[in-house]
Amino acid sequence: MNITDIRKMTISELQENIAEQKESLFNLRFQHSINQLDNPMKIVETKKNIAKLLTVLREKELAEKA
Repeated sequence: MNITDIRKMTISELQENIAEQKESLFNLRFQHSINQLDNPMKIVETKKNIAKLLTVLREKELAEKA
């Protein structure tokens, strides 16, 4: 997920995407716990995507207040 694409999203799109990523992270952790996950780096990548989304969401919220 590219940061420039994330910055183009609206606040509602960001919130939807965050929810999807959190659900994906839950599923990846579950698969990892029962040893069905092929690439454990997907967990790290998903966590980074969530962090990027939350950062941009916070930036947009602060921009609205100013």
